[in-house]
Amino acid sequence: MTSPLGTVASSRLDIPARHAPSPAGLDTGLLLLRLALGLTMAAHGAQKLFGWFGGPGLDGTGQFFTMSGYPAGRTMAVVAGLSETLGGLGLVVGLLTPLAAAALVGTMINALAVKWGGGFFAPKGVEYELLLTAGAAALALTGPGRYAVDRLLPGLRSPRTVHGVIALVLGVVLAGGVLMVRR
Repeated sequence: MTSPLGTVASSRLDIPARHAPSPAGLDTGLLLLRLALGLTMAAHGAQKLFGWFGGPGLDGTGQFFTMSGYPAGRTMAVVAGLSETLGGLGLVVGLLTPLAAAALVGTMINALAVKWGGGFFAPKGVEYELLLTAGAAALALTGPGRYAVDRLLPGLRSPRTVHGVIALVLGVVLAGGVLMVRR
C-alpha cells in the first residue's frame, strides 16, 4: 500500500517506496539459498550413503560414527545420510521446507558436537557446520519463498513462523536424543 507521499505503510515505520523490498528479489534470494544449501547437503548425504563424490559410503561412514562414539555406526550413517540427502533435496524443490530444514539442523547439531573443540576456523573448526546450520534454520523460519512446491500445498502456501519453530524444536530434540546415546 503506497501513501500519497510515496511511502509504503508499515506497522512500525514508513519506508520510501523506492526502498521497499522487492518480493521477486526476496523469493529469488530464498531460491538461491535453498539451491546452494540443499545441493550441498544432498551431496554430503550421497557421499555417506553411496560413496559418491569421493565419499566413504556406508561402511566408511559407519566406522567414522563408531569411532566418534555413536553406537551402531552403520545405522547412524544411514540416518545421517538420509537426513542430509532427503532434507537437502526437500530444500532444493521447496517441499515440506520447515521439516527438510529441521532434518538438516538436527544432523548438523551432531556434526558440531563431533567437531567441537577444534576451534572456529576450518579445517578442524566448526565454521562450515555452523553456517550450514544457521542457513537451514533461517529457511525453516522464513519459508521457501514463492518458487517452491510448498506453494502448491494448501497448508503450506503461506509460510508461518510457527511451522518453522515447531520443526526446529523437533529437529533439536531429536538431535539431542541422538547425542545422549553417544559415548
